[in-house]
Amino acid sequence: MIVPYKEEHTSLMEPMLIPVQSVHYSQLADLAFELTRLATGFQESLPESARLSLVEAVRGMNCYYSNLIEGHDTHPISIENALKKKFSKESKQRNLQLEAKAHIAVQQWLDEGCISPVETTVAAITEIHRRFCELLPADLLKVEDRDTKQSFEVVPGKFRDRPVVVGEHLPISPAQIPTFLNRFEQVYSSLGAAQGIIATAAAHHRLLWIHPFLDGNGRVARLMSHASLMRHLKSNALWSVARGLARKVDTYKQLLAECDQQRRGDLDGRGNLSEENLVRLTQFFLETCIDQVQFMQDLMRPDSLRNRILVWTNEEIQAGRLSDKAARLFEAMLYRGKLSRSEAVEVLNVSERHARRIMGEIEDTGAIRSAGPREPFTLCFPYKLAIRWLPGLYPEMKKPVE
Repeated sequence: MIVPYKEEHTSLMEPMLIPVQSVHYSQLADLAFELTRLATGFQESLPESARLSLVEAVRGMNCYYSNLIEGHDTHPISIENALKKKFSKESKQRNLQLEAKAHIAVQQWLDEGCISPVETTVAAITEIHRRFCELLPADLLKVEDRDTKQSFEVVPGKFRDRPVVVGEHLPISPAQIPTFLNRFEQVYSSLGAAQGIIATAAAHHRLLWIHPFLDGNGRVARLMSHASLMRHLKSNALWSVARGLARKVDTYKQLLAECDQQRRGDLDGRGNLSEENLVRLTQFFLETCIDQVQFMQDLMRPDSLRNRILVWTNEEIQAGRLSDKAARLFEAMLYRGKLSRSEAVEVLNVSERHARRIMGEIEDTGAIRSAGPREPFTLCFPYKLAIRWLPGLYPEMKKPVE
């Protein structure tokens, strides 16, 4: 039986931070330092053009895995089609495509640093929800009461106006949401980089604990955490914690549920909720982040990436789909990061007209692109190539796609 709170004071969600004097803090600080070192080194190892291309690939990956955590398995090709405004005729699939497109739009907004002032303010959290939900189809803006089966509409950016039950957790009453979120903002929006990295998992859980919206809280929490890590690490969005959380989704959900539990005595902190369980979630979260940075770093190692791209290129050449000079172009792009049109002509060592034809063939594969007729070419990582060039970015996909 879930018992309602007798009094709803913001102390109910304490501890909101792992105390510096905690016996566990030094271990968490070491993990935060290692994450910072790896994320910084990875970013600095990539040329700017590769960063921009990888950010787009990661944005799609983050969308796929974040929605997968919610039980929405939208094939990456369907996501790419949605971005090209190519939607399925089947309504359920189309709705999932629109959901994915909405998620990517919000993450791009976050990646470009448009959120203000920071992602853990009440205004920012509300704006993330509003931007995500206002792009969703009406069918995905409805929730059903698990007892009465009555349907309720989710209003973009609006706090829930009715009590809800989430698993074994009874979130605070609707009237107290603004008070608890103001306390949330007060604690999490003024932290320094090191403490902010450690506190990302705590903020992630406490937002879900408050459960401010009728639906969409999981996506909002993960988008907020993505933005928080990017800000505190001062890094581009070159990796995604959502992939790691989805790959260990049972552990992720179990640890979140355990953080809803009250403390188990004097050795479990001094707040209402379990400090020990919050430490376990924080450790899992930081270790997952480190694992994902290392995964992306391994994928983007120059020699390995070069070999995978050239193996694919040679297969395309042998199949007659690309010119036998295409390998020269990829070699040059991998070395320089990007190529102007005049540089492409020089690398290919053919006439300008012939070079345009070769570049056009490669561009048709999605492997390269240019922002305009006078802009340089850069590498791209669309899904159909990412499964070869960046293996493991997505799980093996077997279901057919329109």
